[in-house]
Amino acid sequence: MRIPDRLGTNATTSPGRSGAGLPRRLALRALFTAAVVGGTAGALAPLLGTLRPGPGAAGPAALERFSETYRGRRIEGTATVLVPARGAPAHGPAGHAGALPTVEVRIDGRPLHIMRRADGSFMSLVNHYESFPTLREVARAAVDELGAAQLAVHRG
Repeated sequence: MRIPDRLGTNATTSPGRSGAGLPRRLALRALFTAAVVGGTAGALAPLLGTLRPGPGAAGPAALERFSETYRGRRIEGTATVLVPARGAPAHGPAGHAGALPTVEVRIDGRPLHIMRRADGSFMSLVNHYESFPTLREVARAAVDELGAAQLAVHRG
C-alpha cells in the first residue's frame, strides 16, 4: 500500500509497522537519559560525600578543624555541617533543602569574620581581596596581616 508522505512522494509501509524510526528514537532517548543521570551523579558525588557522614548518623560532621599557635598567636577554626536525623527534612535559608556549613575561626579567642566563596574557597575581612583554599590558610594570612594588632570585638 502506498501512502503519500510530507514531500508528496509515495512511501511503502508494511502492515503492522507504525514507523521505522521509533525503536532508534527510544534507544537514543534511553542512552541520553542514562548519560545525563550518570553525569549528574558523578558531579554531585564529591559534594554529597563531604556533607553526609556514615549511614544513620545525625548531628555535626566536621569538614575541617584545627587549633594551633602560629607566630605567637592562638588560631582555632572549625567548619561543620549539620546533618539532620534520618527522615527529618533538611532546610537551608528561606526553607530551601540542603544543609549549609557553619564556619568559625578565632584568633586569640576573638572571632574572625569568614565568608565562603562560590568556588569553595574562603576569604576574611582582614584579607578581603584574597581567596584561600582552607580555613587554616585564611587564619594564618589574617595573623600575618594583623601583625601585633588585635581583632576588634563585635558588639551588636
